[in-house]
Amino acid sequence: MKFLDKYFNKKVETPIRTNSDFWAWFKTKEKDFYQVLKEKGDIENEFINQLSPKLNQLRNGYLFLAGMSNDYMAELVITADGVIENIAFVEDLVNEAPHIPGWKFTALKPAMDIKDIVIKMGDFEFSKENMGFYANENPGYPDEIDLSVVYKNYKEEAKDLITQGVFVFLDNYIGELRTVTVIDAIEIVGYVKSDKEFIPIEKLNEYLKWREREFREKYKGVRHNTDNDRYVTLTAELKNGDPLLAIMNTELLEWDATASHPWVMVITIKYAGDASGMPDDNTYQILNAIEDEIMKELKDFDGYLNIGRKTAGNEREVYFACRDFRKPSKLLYKIQQEHKGIREINFEIYKDKYWRTFNRFKQNI
Repeated sequence: MKFLDKYFNKKVETPIRTNSDFWAWFKTKEKDFYQVLKEKGDIENEFINQLSPKLNQLRNGYLFLAGMSNDYMAELVITADGVIENIAFVEDLVNEAPHIPGWKFTALKPAMDIKDIVIKMGDFEFSKENMGFYANENPGYPDEIDLSVVYKNYKEEAKDLITQGVFVFLDNYIGELRTVTVIDAIEIVGYVKSDKEFIPIEKLNEYLKWREREFREKYKGVRHNTDNDRYVTLTAELKNGDPLLAIMNTELLEWDATASHPWVMVITIKYAGDASGMPDDNTYQILNAIEDEIMKELKDFDGYLNIGRKTAGNEREVYFACRDFRKPSKLLYKIQQEHKGIREINFEIYKDKYWRTFNRFKQNI
């Protein structure tokens, strides 16, 4: 009987499918978690190895940091680790966190006082004492924030480790969200004499605020109504000779305010095509229906512009330029789940103020 009891009475854990499920589970563990953090016990086994699988059940890509923010308050920071498509979900998860005495929950790595930041990676140390930056200006792309971050102890043979250290430092200094959404391009360099002004790293925050303010004022109220736009059909061949068909909004491709919609979203829908990789009539209608479903939610007057689409090689790519990345992230994830097991739908969102993504289409218009 004891042998049978071992199996029939075994507790089956409820899977974590929603944010509410996660927080309900967390509340059953919070006292143990608090204690192990406060006493600096076996954090790996009694905290990390228990929390990580539960977060992964919600969504791949969630990472976290935890510790005591003071003698009485434990803090759990949930991070997207710089992945744009995960940021909105991390924010929602933390926004839904219950009030638990002794706990503070934070979405994304927060900004800290630069005086308190010293990052150690291998044999390297990163602090305000050995870092600075140059602001790179390109007259052709005046709205881009392009930085050369100077690390005075830079060594080319340790490039990857130093790059990691610099980004960890920036995440802690200006916060994870601003690091991945405000800065357009970063190059890590050693200190060299230059005609450009060397700026101490503690000035970076004010520099970014100034550029953000300038950008908002420049594009405040900019909208584009696509009702009367012109479209062109482009045809080409893939390297294997199969046909490629693209339909692009030429009015938008010639627009001079692209930076007002700096986030490019590329949606890829896989399909079973004919011998040439093109969809049959029924599949074509299904692809159009999915695109219509997306456009129904992402309106041009709300800041979401449908640039066009490309069909070839058993996949369709649909292109949007967006003012913000949060709503598109949530919508496309929802659509992915609705079509799961039926068809493969993938998407990526990234910063591209000057829409260089579409240069290959401009050349053929």
